[in-house]
Amino acid sequence: MLRVAIYRSLRIAAPLILISQVIIRILSPNPAILPDLVLYNLVGLLASFIALTSPAFNDRFARVIITGAIVLWTIGSTFSTWNSFYDFQLLPTITDYNYALFYPLMLAGILRALSINKKILSLELLDTVIIALGASSVIASFLLIPAMLHLDGPAFSVFLSILYPTGDIVLVAITVALVTLQPRTARSLLLLCGILLFAITDLYYLLQSTTSSYSFGQISDDGWILGLLLVSESLWHHGGEAEISERVNSIATTFSLVASSSILAVAALKPNYFPAFVLVPGFATITLAFIRMALALRDARSVTTERELARTDELTGLPNRRRFLVELEILRRKEGTLLLLDLDGFKLVNDKYGHDIGDLLLKQVTIRFHRAIPESVLIARLGGDEFGVIVYGPPEYGTEIALAIRATLSYPFTLSVGEVSVGVSIGSVNSDQKSENKEELLRKADSAMYEAKRSGTGLVNFQA
Repeated sequence: MLRVAIYRSLRIAAPLILISQVIIRILSPNPAILPDLVLYNLVGLLASFIALTSPAFNDRFARVIITGAIVLWTIGSTFSTWNSFYDFQLLPTITDYNYALFYPLMLAGILRALSINKKILSLELLDTVIIALGASSVIASFLLIPAMLHLDGPAFSVFLSILYPTGDIVLVAITVALVTLQPRTARSLLLLCGILLFAITDLYYLLQSTTSSYSFGQISDDGWILGLLLVSESLWHHGGEAEISERVNSIATTFSLVASSSILAVAALKPNYFPAFVLVPGFATITLAFIRMALALRDARSVTTERELARTDELTGLPNRRRFLVELEILRRKEGTLLLLDLDGFKLVNDKYGHDIGDLLLKQVTIRFHRAIPESVLIARLGGDEFGVIVYGPPEYGTEIALAIRATLSYPFTLSVGEVSVGVSIGSVNSDQKSENKEELLRKADSAMYEAKRSGTGLVNFQA
């Protein structure tokens, strides 16, 4: 309870500190260390902590990645503000890299925060990273060359000047699209307002910078930190999460991959067209795409194996009862025969020699059954020494299969304990396109099987 109380206190303290910072700025318009370096960046630090400590109903990845995005931006802001006040300059490139990494991280966090699937799957995670990394950096890369013709400065600085507004536009577009897919909630509205406010502030700053009218420490700078505070606060509220279909996700991922490949193709044809740093996101996107492909193949194999195991009897390797019932649903709508088999004398062998010998006998019985029936006939182990057989075709064909199965047990099995003999009792029921439900078919076949066992005839066809 104490921890929860502390977290809630910080949620109140952060906006109060921001309000105090704004009041100081209004009373004293000139830049100062306390409001611009200390209080301003303290709010950013608190915003990241608010996001990190948000309730457990959040997607874990969304919570961590949004926290990371806010932390990177706050570090960049702190370095930039420090360099504005002191002669001892912190590395300006750190600021640039942090601001640049903010966009793909925040985009990834938003995609997860407004996603309906709370289970973090490796493929979805990679899709999110590929989309976030590829979309923002690729668009900026293709705009770089035209921009260099009109903007002064090193290529990397020009690239960043394009990346920032591109990232803002991508963030706003994705957020608006996701919010429109779900009911209006406190989470979606706070997140949308936060991203919009951050993007508008960023674009306004870029506009002022291009016209040389920006002055450090102006009141509009608080739009950045307030926007991040709203984003972190949104994680404390439930929301009607949007469902992003696999098709949409796949299209977006494919777009990022194709665009990244295009950059590398252009660089191969024209080696000096793009600066080297532009190729890094392209290589990263393609590398992640190959990792995603490997994971997808692994997951596909796992799903196939699990599905097969879920429908296969572990001892005999035959289809199990689940698989049999699925096929039985098909049989009742077609012409065919259902056979239920129960081994005669198996319990005596099992009780006398033990389960290991009993299991070995079941395996040998399975081998003989397989030899007697064609591949088109399904035979399944339903449990214990009971088997089910589904035969498509006229009733006469079903009778032939039943007689062939009985013939396989006409001679004994040679096991480690000596020769062992078992028989089989078979109940048969015919099906057609107007048959009753599968439960009724099973009941009739079961009744016929017990009649075959009771009478000793070995094979009985159910008669209404």
